[in-house]
Amino acid sequence: MMKDFLKINPADNVAVAINALSAGTTLCVDGDEIKLVADIPAGHKFALRDIAEGENVIKYGFPIGHARHAVSRGAFLDHNDIKTNLEGQLDYSDISIDNPSVPAPGSSRKGTEATFQGYERPDGQVGIRNELWVIPTVGCVNGIVKQIVDRLNAETKAEGVDGIFGFPHNYGCSQLGDDHENTKKILRDMVHHPNAGGILVVGLGCENNQPKVFEEFCGDYDRSRVKFMVCQEVEGDEVETGVKILRDLYEQARGFKRTTVPASKLRIGLKCGGSDGFSGITANPLLGEFSDWLCDQEGGTTVLTEVPEMFGAETILMRRCADTRLLGETVSLINNFKEYFLSHGEPVGENPSPGNKAGGISTLEEKALGCTQKSGKSPVFGVMEYGERISNHGLNLLSAPGNDLVASTALAAAGCQMVLFTTGRGTPFGTFVPTMKISTNSGLAQRKPTWIDFNAGRLVEDSSMADVLADFIDYVLKVASGEEVNSEKSGIHEIAIFKNGVTL
Repeated sequence: MMKDFLKINPADNVAVAINALSAGTTLCVDGDEIKLVADIPAGHKFALRDIAEGENVIKYGFPIGHARHAVSRGAFLDHNDIKTNLEGQLDYSDISIDNPSVPAPGSSRKGTEATFQGYERPDGQVGIRNELWVIPTVGCVNGIVKQIVDRLNAETKAEGVDGIFGFPHNYGCSQLGDDHENTKKILRDMVHHPNAGGILVVGLGCENNQPKVFEEFCGDYDRSRVKFMVCQEVEGDEVETGVKILRDLYEQARGFKRTTVPASKLRIGLKCGGSDGFSGITANPLLGEFSDWLCDQEGGTTVLTEVPEMFGAETILMRRCADTRLLGETVSLINNFKEYFLSHGEPVGENPSPGNKAGGISTLEEKALGCTQKSGKSPVFGVMEYGERISNHGLNLLSAPGNDLVASTALAAAGCQMVLFTTGRGTPFGTFVPTMKISTNSGLAQRKPTWIDFNAGRLVEDSSMADVLADFIDYVLKVASGEEVNSEKSGIHEIAIFKNGVTL
């Protein structure tokens, strides 16, 4: 039977309403009766005792900020009542790792390995899709890319492959410094991604992201699977030339077949957006359990990003680092992103969106303590800069902002074949790899069945974590084996590249 409320941690001085509760309702909490003095919307908080002005508000066993004013027992609390405790850069010199001797990913494997049907690539990577991609080096050729993709789709109906897609973006020229490097890195990472059976890179010829230089920047790429075309160097119709090249790649890609591969080959991105008060109770803990299963038991890989949404929970991740080098890299990851905020005159604690607040999230600490639950309890084995590709099995941290499409693109570019995306408010987007939406509450899953792929709201109804996790693992492996998620069914495949500096 569904509970009316949940006290998440014994130390908490607030609880969360699972159902909407009316003022005057009497609840029994830890053997004590509490009478609500206000209506409490589902997903929102109420005080379990009197909280003094300036006193910390505790949820998940950690402070999520302090009370802006005195709060009475049984009262409603939201962002108007709680103020962040977050500050700028910290030295974290008193933080030490909890376990200096951690087991390697997959060392707790039990029984037989889980498997899925994937595409083995010559470089040893495994894709979960066999698509054709057309990637522009610069936004000036977006129209050419669209024409090439549309022509081949009309000609072939993409029979024998999992889709033919172009990925327009606005960059590749008039960029300086880190922005230019970020564009090159994300596009390079796409060139190396195993979900593509064939890739055509289309350049203009005069852009900052010079096609020949970019080709060298890509390093040792698969020349049988990746081709380049520079429009200004083509005699005559560049669309016809591009279609001819892509047609050859299409015929080759049709030869790739799915084979049985172990789940250790999976690299999964962890992301949340449009969060609500249930995110840290249902969907994010489910992803944490999944991440622990994949990393600890199967020897696979997960990647957590959204660095600003680690603020307030970062020490939990720091203590889980596999060694002191990774601890230092995690400290830098956090402080460098805080400096990015501060250098633009922005506070580090102003992050929850209007939708987050309406859903029951009051401060960035509260959001972070829910967000980081997607990483489970596994040790951190890797820390990556933006645009860097995965080189370590197990749980990794990746530098990227909280923006949904930018962060999901970064996860995919790092080498993740799939992004698991939890949401309490709902969103239809998808990046260039399958982007699975997991709802935090059943109401959203019922309202938006063409957005939501899996409902984690069952966890506050009549289902155990063990049962929901088993169903979720089964579904993830089906998607890895070819079953489409809703964003794919809707034809949504997009990228967004992180931009910070000057545009010429």
